Amino acid sequence: MKLIKEHHRGISTVLAFALIPLSGFATDIYIPSLPSMAKELAVNNSAVQLSLIAFMISSGVSQLFVGSLLDSFGRYRIGTISLLVFAFASFTIAICHNINLIYAMRVLQGITVALIVVGKRAYFVDMYSGEQLKHYTSLFSIIWATAPIVAPFIGGYLEAAFGWESNFLFLGIATLSLLVLELAYGGESLKNYHPFKAKSILQAYLSTIKTRDFSLGLILISLSYAMLVVYGMSSPFIIEHIFHFSPVVTGYCSLLSGVSLMAGGIISKTLIKRPLVKKVSIALALQLSFAALMVFTAGIKTSLFTLMAFTVLVHLLSGFVFNNIFAYCLGRFSKNAGIASGVTGGSLYIITSFFSYGIVNLMAIKNQQLLGIAYLSFAIIAVITLVLFNKARAVHQKEQEAAVVLTAEVAI
Repeated sequence: MKLIKEHHRGISTVLAFALIPLSGFATDIYIPSLPSMAKELAVNNSAVQLSLIAFMISSGVSQLFVGSLLDSFGRYRIGTISLLVFAFASFTIAICHNINLIYAMRVLQGITVALIVVGKRAYFVDMYSGEQLKHYTSLFSIIWATAPIVAPFIGGYLEAAFGWESNFLFLGIATLSLLVLELAYGGESLKNYHPFKAKSILQAYLSTIKTRDFSLGLILISLSYAMLVVYGMSSPFIIEHIFHFSPVVTGYCSLLSGVSLMAGGIISKTLIKRPLVKKVSIALALQLSFAALMVFTAGIKTSLFTLMAFTVLVHLLSGFVFNNIFAYCLGRFSKNAGIASGVTGGSLYIITSFFSYGIVNLMAIKNQQLLGIAYLSFAIIAVITLVLFNKARAVHQKEQEAAVVLTAEVAI
């Protein structure tokens, strides 16, 4: 087994960071190309949008379980094979022009991305500890957020210059380049292997999901992320078909959307000490108001400016809510942090796919008003979920207090 050489540790760390946003790149880079894909493949809009959902669901389901697999069989060999398979799937999509084969390749990409990204997150736990580990893990969300900012921007230019196929050729070439570097400088980071016990692992996952405040938290972050996904699935058709702008403009708008999401996350970090439910309640109330205004003003006048102004505000608040509740979910099970992380990441993709594709398929979003109604629907569900979340959290806190009192009485 090839191990990481000490003098290659720095390069291996850079490679790990480079691969963490791969899941975002795989979804966001071809967003500006969705209209041209539908036209060239001779399918309707929802058919090409389904390729996004196929990737997200397969990646989400895989993330639930690959952590245990990587702990049992190592990161390096599985990771390098996954990079090769991901590149193969990318090249196949670029040349096949068959929507059913594209779906199959997107599922394959979702599975391999889960193996790659989860393995690279685990790399940092394997190689670092203490303050150094905290420093690196604190960068995860920032690095991950680069994908929805940069990927559509690149994809818009590639679409305008070379067509939709170039997005997948770019993904394939970039992945192969990283694979070459991984083979040259990477190696196995896992030091202690764990036996793979499917039954005990499944029981641990089920007990986690059955915890009410945790599960409701998952729904909240999924609703926040679904707003971004719905925008990504519908905005190319609105911007390019209704407002008659180019895919490059779609890329710039997606970049602005991604920046607003990241800004919401940054704001949440500055208010980290404020009461959780209170600050999230205010954010959802504002989001509900902006979504309602987005619907109302669409009846008076719509333009690219009004579309993006409301989108930025809604996504800013989505980023704020997401970061706060995501942190709560990750910290909910201190004794099973790995399982909580896997369930949170995997469930996020699965639930988001259900909400986003469901509403896009139901409403066929083609203008600002319908997008605003989608935002408004998600915001209303989020408010109801927050009320239930707060009640479940209060029950959990009372149980904790009772346990502390009982422990004290036993000690006496």
